[in-house]
Amino acid sequence: MAKVHITNVVVLDNPSSFHNPFQFELTFECIEELKEDLEWKMIYVGSAESEEHDQVLDTIYVGPVPEGRHIFVFQADPPDVSKIPEADAVGVTIVLLTCSYRGQEFVRVGYYVNNDYADPEMRENPPPKPIFDKLTRNILASKPRVTRFKINWDFGHTNGNSNGLENGHHDEMMVEDGPSTSEAAAAAVTHQDDDNSLAMPVENGIKALNENSNSLAMEC
Repeated sequence: MAKVHITNVVVLDNPSSFHNPFQFELTFECIEELKEDLEWKMIYVGSAESEEHDQVLDTIYVGPVPEGRHIFVFQADPPDVSKIPEADAVGVTIVLLTCSYRGQEFVRVGYYVNNDYADPEMRENPPPKPIFDKLTRNILASKPRVTRFKINWDFGHTNGNSNGLENGHHDEMMVEDGPSTSEAAAAAVTHQDDDNSLAMPVENGIKALNENSNSLAMEC
């Protein structure tokens, strides 16, 4: 049985300027005291074509963790724009939150992110080179995908990330809806809301994430 359960995630400051920090308020329950730290990571998918453009925005350690309910805000700086291919700067991508214990990833929460120009004229006729100062980031807060994995809570380093997807279990989690998302982001996921394959404009990125143990889905 899992000793940690994420019970809620709230996306803060959304929508926001592309250059503003990412902020997530996470609530989790610990059913038994953990002697070692929980390792949380925030990952930005820079391109649907290759995981080489994924960026770990921040890694934090929380612990030791006493039994009970815990809430904290995970904040990270925006991605380094020099590492994002120009062709992938505007449009739909993904941000991931992962958590590991003793070297074992046991949960990941993924959100679709839509980056687009606030100016209607720029949306209609985007500049040849992305102007990040003009981009608005909109996280599809009401549609998270969470995956949980069985791990050995007492010893560690048993599931690794190579076979995690094979053992992953998809579930639903109570997640507080954020502000309404852009029509573009909503339309991008409408056709796959009931399809865990997540076939959408970032389908190649999802495949790459699957291979890299950074895929999407959900836990309670």
